[in-house]
Amino acid sequence: MGLIGRLMVGVIGVAVSLVLVGMLVLGIALALAYPNLPALDALTVYRPKMPLRIFSADNVLIGEFGEERRSMVRIKDIPDVMKKAVLAIEDDRFYEHGGVDYQGILRAAVHNLSGGARQGASTITQQVARNFFLSSEQTFKRKVYEALLAWKIEQSLSKDQILEVYMNQIYLGQRAYGFASAAQIYFGKRLQDVTTAEAAMLAGLPKAPSANNPVVNPKRAKVRQQYILTRMHQLGYINNAQLEEAQKETLRIKSYSNEFGMHAEYVAEMTRQLVYEQYKEETYTRGLNVYTTIRKSDQDAAYLSLRRGVMDYEKRHGYRGPEGFMEIPSNKAEADDAIEKTLADYSDSDDLVAAIVLGATPQKVQAVLSSGEEINITGSGLSFASSWLAAKAAPNHRIKRGAVIRVMQEGKGWSITHMPEVAAAFVSASTDDGAIRSLVGGFDYNRNKFNHVTQAWRQPGSSFKPFIYSASLEKGMSPSTIINDAPITFGGGLTGGQVWEPKNYDGKYDGPMTMRKGLTKSKNMISVRILNKIGAKYGQEYATRFGFDADKNPPYLTLSLGAGAVTPLQMAGAYSVFANGGYKVSPYIISKITDADGKVLSQVAPDKAGDENNRVIDERNAFLMDSMLKDVVRYGTATKALILKRPDLAGKTGTTNDSIDAWFAGYQPKLVGIAWMGFDKPRNLGNRETGGGLALPIWINYMQRVVNTLPVEERTIPNGIIAVNGDYYYAENPPGTGVQSLGLGDPGIPAEEKTGNEVKNELF
Repeated sequence: MGLIGRLMVGVIGVAVSLVLVGMLVLGIALALAYPNLPALDALTVYRPKMPLRIFSADNVLIGEFGEERRSMVRIKDIPDVMKKAVLAIEDDRFYEHGGVDYQGILRAAVHNLSGGARQGASTITQQVARNFFLSSEQTFKRKVYEALLAWKIEQSLSKDQILEVYMNQIYLGQRAYGFASAAQIYFGKRLQDVTTAEAAMLAGLPKAPSANNPVVNPKRAKVRQQYILTRMHQLGYINNAQLEEAQKETLRIKSYSNEFGMHAEYVAEMTRQLVYEQYKEETYTRGLNVYTTIRKSDQDAAYLSLRRGVMDYEKRHGYRGPEGFMEIPSNKAEADDAIEKTLADYSDSDDLVAAIVLGATPQKVQAVLSSGEEINITGSGLSFASSWLAAKAAPNHRIKRGAVIRVMQEGKGWSITHMPEVAAAFVSASTDDGAIRSLVGGFDYNRNKFNHVTQAWRQPGSSFKPFIYSASLEKGMSPSTIINDAPITFGGGLTGGQVWEPKNYDGKYDGPMTMRKGLTKSKNMISVRILNKIGAKYGQEYATRFGFDADKNPPYLTLSLGAGAVTPLQMAGAYSVFANGGYKVSPYIISKITDADGKVLSQVAPDKAGDENNRVIDERNAFLMDSMLKDVVRYGTATKALILKRPDLAGKTGTTNDSIDAWFAGYQPKLVGIAWMGFDKPRNLGNRETGGGLALPIWINYMQRVVNTLPVEERTIPNGIIAVNGDYYYAENPPGTGVQSLGLGDPGIPAEEKTGNEVKNELF
């Protein structure tokens, strides 16, 4: 026998001796320490901290809240390939040993003594013991207790139970605990759907979850994945073809920006707050699953439509210049490091990406992204910022080397853009029960967490007029009532302030016209005269039927022009009344809450259209209002919506004084949508900017994507409505009774009595 052979025998002898000594020590320790080992309640009744998880109506995960991101999965639901990947790298003799793998210890000892890369021999059971009951210190005492606990665990739980606990408890980076959570976080998949390659990648995480996960260090993660695939093949878990396929598979790792299945951050936060009100701190540990009313198709459409509308507005109002500047070192390595650090302070906003300019001329801008990719911007991609590239541009604002700019990819090319300053909101809901189908509270939740759908109290402008018109129908007026569109002046008593001289938006006056035409053309004088006739107090009280707050909409004539305050969510509920025939349905976001095992803890019973207990206006009133609001789309300020080529669309634009708020509130009989745009610190949007030019396009782009799933609905004429001479009337107020045919100076509807409040120009 040669020298090497004798050395190997010696090494093996030493290793065997060590194992025998270890077994002797273990036996003595077992006898002395076993009675003092902790109880295994944490394992036998396994209740891990489970996060709050929020889902769309079609089961897409849209939010997760809790220190530990975890999805509990039973052993029977863990795919075989995932189990085998874990066993291959962590404990291939798991189903053979009794908690401590003596063969594994011997193999590791021989390997380590022979000078190979250091190997450990902890079993999965020992890892469970360590994670639940022991510290991570490397001492002989702790090792002994770990072995004893592993033995005790094996006596109390089956192998499958131990593996189930391990695969749900282990930390796997990115705040993911357990393999089900990791599959979602890294691949956006259910654990049951992972491929062999993905399973091997996940199985490599326990050794160094924070440092070697595919988000932080994709190269190291890939090396370990390939090793695990080879090990699975060596153990006979996968065949040659499966190995080759898995080795070649390109893995698509989820980035932070698309961490969840859709952009619904405002929905997730809104839902979290509602759940916390009921469950307090249990919200983040009990494993509650919250199912919202949001639908992925609607939410995607709303998100994209809002961002498109905002960016279209920004393009019309000029480039504001670079976001910042940096000095780029001449040394390339130093430059790369400095650029990386600078861009870390400028987070991307979905497709709006931060970049550092490397060189700039009026014909071409070279820039580098945080990924290290260098891009060239030419042609039309420079047009938005062309004046900032000219030699005459101010040096401290010019686009030049070191400038931090914002770019976006359009087709195959790149364009210079900037982050928007303007704010916007969009919400849509079912008119049948108020279920919110989409909700986008702003352009980018990570930059502004203020939810404009629920928290922004803004003046609704002309989009409030329909509620004044609806009130007038209850006072005997009709769509054909003739009203004078002419200037008028009021004293302070009727308006709550100074003398008031309201004006039409365009400053033009068309004289006598029908109430229907007045709404179609959004004539301010018509709305003011209507409210003055029926009384501001009545108008205020009537508006509360639709869900508006009386204290935010004071009983002054300015209410006729939407000078109060509403939220987009309130508007969604209010316009639903016209859409569904007169029923108030309250918008809601949560449909049900279950515990971690799927047991329903609470379920919403929403208000329903058709339930007479929810009726707030007469069916005839709703029919007439719907008829007039359809004319706004056909002939009025919302004709852009004709592009949708549907006869069942209705709505109203809204633009406040000085173009501070822009609205469109519209609906199809089954779906209402509200779009708003404005600045958080109210200021002029632009002298030519209106609800029809800003908010309506957002609504149209949303409807284009979702309304084709809804059949065209033509409303039937309700009992009590008659059609005469091309218009509709209440049966008890037919044309010719002196109410609908009022001309200028007609005494049928007298002006308000002049009790100290001067009224110039007789009403109607």
